[in-house]
Amino acid sequence: CVITDVQAACPGATVTQELLKEGFHRDLLVKVELGVAGEDTAGCTVTARTHLPPGIYVDPYELASLQQHNLTQAVLIPSDVDVEAPEYLATELLVLLSLEPDPRCSRCFRGAVPVHLRYQRPAQEAQPALLILKSPEVLACCCDNGPSAACWKPAEVEAPCSGKRLSPCQWYSLTPQPAQEELILQVPVGLKQHGSLVCVVTLVATVLSSSLILAAVCRYGHFS
Repeated sequence: CVITDVQAACPGATVTQELLKEGFHRDLLVKVELGVAGEDTAGCTVTARTHLPPGIYVDPYELASLQQHNLTQAVLIPSDVDVEAPEYLATELLVLLSLEPDPRCSRCFRGAVPVHLRYQRPAQEAQPALLILKSPEVLACCCDNGPSAACWKPAEVEAPCSGKRLSPCQWYSLTPQPAQEELILQVPVGLKQHGSLVCVVTLVATVLSSSLILAAVCRYGHFS
């Protein structure tokens, strides 16, 4: 989709986002409630457009596996993500996350995608790094009996809004009203003075593991 930068003429959605789990491997949960009381949103498709800072990424291989099982739907821009790069060698990532209707609320949509934190550059002092995750932009497309467009201004796309119809329909960019303006994460940072110790321990562990694997192969392996 190609999206223009537009703003809604009046408030259109309430947005909340949460990071579930702990540690470096989380789930980003986005919830949207359309501000269109009294109007039918059953035919609407809603997408959250989220910018991830360099310290956070989505694993494209994990995402592809989840999509095969219909557990989430998202598009990464760019699609080629270096999952091994540290934060200071990475770039921002744009995620277009498709949200599903929430059965507990007629005007609510929700979606989740796994995200991972990158390692930070080692520092001299033991202070955590701060990552800021801003509230996403909300895009909505109501091809059938959707709300009145008087409150929403159009955004351009080059694709239909759902799989039910092949012809394009009108997308709108909604002005979000986030209950939480942004999420701030504290990421542990390694100390530079521990670099030599980490290298020695890693080397010893690698040699020991390789020796155990080689011994097991020699003892139980079958060679032709």
